Amino acid sequence: MIGGYRVVRKVAAGGFGVVYLAVDPEGQQVAVKEYLPSSLASRAPGELLPKVQPEKLSLYRLGLKSFFEEGRSLAQISHPSVVSVMNFFRENETVYMVMNYLEGACLQDFIITARDLKKAKVFRESTIRSLFDEILRGLRIVHQHKMLHLDIKPANIFITDDNKSVLIDFGAAREVLSKEGNFIRPMYTPGFAAPEMYRRDAAMGPWTDIYAIGACIYACMQGYPPNEAPQRLEKDRITTALTRLRGVYSDNLIEVVEWCMSLDPLSRPQSVFALQKELSREGERRYTKLSVSEKVRLQFDTMVSDTKKNVQKATAVGGKPK
Repeated sequence: MIGGYRVVRKVAAGGFGVVYLAVDPEGQQVAVKEYLPSSLASRAPGELLPKVQPEKLSLYRLGLKSFFEEGRSLAQISHPSVVSVMNFFRENETVYMVMNYLEGACLQDFIITARDLKKAKVFRESTIRSLFDEILRGLRIVHQHKMLHLDIKPANIFITDDNKSVLIDFGAAREVLSKEGNFIRPMYTPGFAAPEMYRRDAAMGPWTDIYAIGACIYACMQGYPPNEAPQRLEKDRITTALTRLRGVYSDNLIEVVEWCMSLDPLSRPQSVFALQKELSREGERRYTKLSVSEKVRLQFDTMVSDTKKNVQKATAVGGKPK
């Protein structure tokens, strides 16, 4: 029993906590998320209290405070596309967040399943637009509450069994700890984290979450995440990758993704509303197919890129390139 909730089983565990399926006093199923950052605390089987090394205690408490504040902020938000926090409390020297229990699967699972079908379109454009219209409605409310999600990715977009899309697993505590501690493991998700998340001194805002939204739409179109931001800063291949999708997805949708994923934060949509407005322009869909010369150019670029990779691999193992 934790705070009057009966824990049934562990559902998931990550670097920052554990999620349990539990039952509330009325017998309703709920999800209980416990703050337990694996890099700062450990707990032996059968014990309730986490063990924190003395030199890590101040950092542990900083994350704990942020996790608690996140629970308080989310409890004020009531929107079908944002995970609903019904209760949050301190116990066993940690914090627990009680949320509605969702049944379904995350967007990442759907992308992998759709990708494996090997069709020209991973998802239909109408599906992408309606899915992200729902998510953006929720994200707009989050931003209006002066909160950022900071970990939007397909694994954190949940599609319920009754076809609702919900933003889950906010990353405020993770972000606070990454700025304060010298962690060996990265706390951001490569491909979905904006360039400013890799720099300690960079300002983050709605544009940071908007980059991640663009990366999620990209993953729905390509079936794979985009290159991570540091790689893009060295050599950006996003435009080339999106060019291949011309004629498959509308020019407007391709332009929206490029706009969201601009490396310069000021060149992205500065608000969710600006992005919603552009994404709703379904009536202006044009599909520009690649010309023959463009197709040849893309094939040539792919051959050059593959040859370079081959040379690098061969050099790395001391062999000769094929």
